[in-house]
Amino acid sequence: MTYAHWTRVSEWPLAAAALVFFGIYAWLVIGEPPTALEITIEVVLVIIWAMFVVDYVARLVLTTNRLQWFVRHLHLLAIVILPFFRPLYLIRLVSLVGLLSKASAFRGQVTMYLVTASSMLILIASVAILDVEQDAPGALITSFGDAIWWAFVTITTVGYGDLYPVTTAGRLVAAGLMVAGIALLGSVTATFASWFVERVAAPATAAPATSEPATAAVTRGDEHDQEAGNAPQSAAEASAASSRGSGGTPSA
Repeated sequence: MTYAHWTRVSEWPLAAAALVFFGIYAWLVIGEPPTALEITIEVVLVIIWAMFVVDYVARLVLTTNRLQWFVRHLHLLAIVILPFFRPLYLIRLVSLVGLLSKASAFRGQVTMYLVTASSMLILIASVAILDVEQDAPGALITSFGDAIWWAFVTITTVGYGDLYPVTTAGRLVAAGLMVAGIALLGSVTATFASWFVERVAAPATAAPATSEPATAAVTRGDEHDQEAGNAPQSAAEASAASSRGSGGTPSA
């Protein structure tokens, strides 16, 4: 089995596992699961964690340059080892969106990636910040509504300052969301700038295309006139040659 084949086969199962994991994680943070389901929840979380461990090991074994792959995918290792980063499993769904939009234009794919990634990051950051802040002394983010508002403000780099994390873990979540927000805003700006330049340049590129048929018609007209002008000259030359051949003088 090759690296590409493993990636293609594991795409859907990992996306489903990421969605289930985030649902359970959000339920544990926002709601209060019954005590009778604690063992079941723990078993499901261990199974999902094992799935991503197997995926990480398989990718590392199947890749051609293991050292380069290891350096470039340290975030996957952190997601597998550190429970704090496990909500980032949901980012796997971005690749699923890529599979569903392969037939779309490139700008459409970029838009879908940006919208999906932004929504996922906001949800993940909201649940994560609520998990580490809601029981902390002097915490300002104590409800899911506050967490959503804080995530929106942070990812857009607005930063009103009305809500902010007071724990070290919360500040790490905020720092990661800020970096992601800057990257997403840069992608949106680049996509919009590309679209705007194409719209402005469209009339300029369309003008030569409309004048091409007229130029071709003029060229064909010149060729026709040239052939018409050469026709009498060819007849006169033929008459003179016939007269010289018969030895007589051309009659009027």
